[in-house]
Amino acid sequence: MTNLKKYLSRLFYTFLYLLGAMLFITTLYYFNLMNESVYKVFKIIILIISMFVSGFILGRMAKSKGYLEGIKFSLMMILIFLVSTVLLSEPLKLTIIIYYLIILMSTTFGSMIGVSLKKETKS
Repeated sequence: MTNLKKYLSRLFYTFLYLLGAMLFITTLYYFNLMNESVYKVFKIIILIISMFVSGFILGRMAKSKGYLEGIKFSLMMILIFLVSTVLLSEPLKLTIIIYYLIILMSTTFGSMIGVSLKKETKS
């Protein structure tokens, strides 16, 4: 039960950060303070940073095998995004698959670094 609570709290904070950051850059885009190409790049950067930080925090909480923590968390996020994609009747395109791979890699990498830094501080 504690693992489920850990993942759900991370999901909540990740979505909260994504919502706030996307609201901020969307507001900048709406008022023409940012052009479309910069807006698209910032959306990806915000996603990568958010997933990396969430993976890092999960890795710091894990005892070992941070990559498994990152994979589990990223698969949960991908499942949520995949369900929303299916519900919106969007076709599964190569760009969406690449988007999901970015989520998987950034979360896994963050959790591996989190476990590694946790082990270094204990030594």
